Formats: sequence, C-alpha cells, structure tokens
Amino acid sequence: MREEEIDFVITWVDGGDENWRREKRACREREFGREGGKEAGGGWDGTDDADERYRDWGILQYWFRGVEKYAPWVRKIHFITWGHLPDWLDVSHPKLHIVRHEDYIPPEYLPTFNSHTIEWNMHRIEGLSEQFVYFNDDMLLIDELKKEDFFIGGKPCDMLAFQPVVANPENPVMTYIYMNNALALSKHFSKRENVKRQPGNYFKVGYPPLYFFYNLLEMVFPRYTGFFTAHGAAPFLKGTYRELWEKEAELLDSTCRHRFRDKGDVSQYLAREWQKLSGNFRAKNVLRGFRYFDVKSDNPALMKTIARRKAKIVCVNDANEPIDFARAKRQVMEALEQALPEKSSFEK
Repeated sequence: MREEEIDFVITWVDGGDENWRREKRACREREFGREGGKEAGGGWDGTDDADERYRDWGILQYWFRGVEKYAPWVRKIHFITWGHLPDWLDVSHPKLHIVRHEDYIPPEYLPTFNSHTIEWNMHRIEGLSEQFVYFNDDMLLIDELKKEDFFIGGKPCDMLAFQPVVANPENPVMTYIYMNNALALSKHFSKRENVKRQPGNYFKVGYPPLYFFYNLLEMVFPRYTGFFTAHGAAPFLKGTYRELWEKEAELLDSTCRHRFRDKGDVSQYLAREWQKLSGNFRAKNVLRGFRYFDVKSDNPALMKTIARRKAKIVCVNDANEPIDFARAKRQVMEALEQALPEKSSFEK
C-alpha cells in the first residue's frame, strides 16, 4: 500500500429496519430494564433512542455521487453497517468494502448501539489504509476535493483551537464526554508547555479570527477547558488509534463495553486532539471549505449553500428538536438532486 493512498470510512444505519430495532430494544432492556430510564444507572438518558439519531433522510446515494464526482482519487470506501444495506447499492463495486460490525469489532463489545464503539475500532478494519477520512452519512461532498484537503506529507490537516465545554442540560451525556476527552488529554499533555512547543499551530495565519482569539484568551487558564473540533469529515492515522489503545487501554475498553453512549465514554474527537497536541498534523483552517447546518423546518441557507457550492463539504445534521421532517427532507432532497443529478457507479 503506497503512503499517499487515502481511504474513506462511512457509518450508516437503517433506523427503520425492524430486526435492528428489535435487537436494540432487547439490548436496552437487558442493560437498563424495560423502561430504560436514568434510574437504571450509567449514562442512559434516552438520547440514543431519539428518532433523530436514526431516521432516514434518503440522501446516502448523494454521498456516493459526491465522492465519485469530487474525490475520484479515493482508494477504497469502507462502508460500516450493522448488517443492512441500501437496495440501490452495488456491493460488487471494486472500490467498495462492506464492513459489518462483527467483521472488525471484538466480540466482547457486541452487539453495540454505541457510535463510540463503532468509531474506536475502525483501525481494525481489514485492508484500511494508514491514512483515512471518517464520514458520518450526513456529511456530503458538493465541490472538488483534493488529497491535500485532508493530508499533507502524510499528516492529517486540522485546526488546533481551544473552546470551553458548555454544560448543556438538553444533552448532558455529551457534556460529560467532551470533558472526559479533555481529562484524558490532560494526563499526557501540559497546556502551556504544549503551546510553547508548537505556537505556530495554535496561532496559525488563516485560522478564523474567533478561534485565534479563543486561543489567546484561553492562555489565562493553566488547565484545559475543552477543544474545538469541527463536526465534519475527520482525517486520521491508524497509528493514532494504535497509540491510544496502548496508552489508554482501560478507558477505551470501558467505553466500548457500553452498549449505548454513556457519560463515562470518550469519543473519537479524543483521537483528533491527540494528533494535534502531539504535533502530528498540518495546521489549516478546516472551516474554510466546510459548512455545518442543524436542519430546520425551512432551510434556505442550506439549500443555497448546496445549489451554489459555497463549501466543499456540508453537514446536514438532524438536530434534537422537533421539525417538519417531511418538508425538511423534501427540501434537502431537491437541493441535492439538482446539485448531483447523475447516478454514480455505486448505484445499481
């Protein structure tokens, strides 16, 4: 495998699959009791049962169309699935590798409905290149991408910036997880010493002004208060995963043994921050070609971004709030169909 080769990894779930729903319900009852409430202990708060986490927007084919049109250089696409597959997907495509949970996740962690378990074992995927980019299925390619958008000289491109963890009572589990990430990193890195060691990566010309000044203001505090990580396509090295599994085996094992997301977990953002604090990355304004949207009932800015290709990657996030789903889905589908009307070779 050549050093410059880059793979994509994408996770997908069919929230309407009755077999999957049945197994998830049975697993939840075993772990937390029939009600699955907070009184059962652990970090369960019902977030992982919300429709917004699993409902189908019908846009996955546009992810493949975007990859084929705007990132034809990708070596392989590793498609992670519980077991179900879209009817339209051509599984015989030479660039496509179907990866079921049991194909790469150690059996002691299965079954799992914890996205962190799925993510923390990606380095075990057979045939995965050393350099890979991780996508959720709501992160769509809408303009030309180059390898250098993700890796330069074998190092992932990213932005090293501080951002305080905010207590969010609407999603308390994630507040814990962000702080858990910061606590784990603080065991291995000293904040002020790290800034002194790589000042050019903290105060990089071209960073958004907001995060440039965040970094400056955060120097008042001697300890880490949190990190900014874009909720977008994430460039990783397999070596980062191997190193973290070696240095934080107990923490990662504990995370992966949680069948659902838990307030004791750490997320894959820990691996991104590890790469950055280690200096094993190329500093770059990753927001320049990326736009993030929480989908609303009406989405004019999102539709305009897609239609005018005002970004290279757009995240169409299904937020934890009530919306007119049918209307929002129709808008997103229409915008993507106009932007990417031609079928890709990944479609039957």
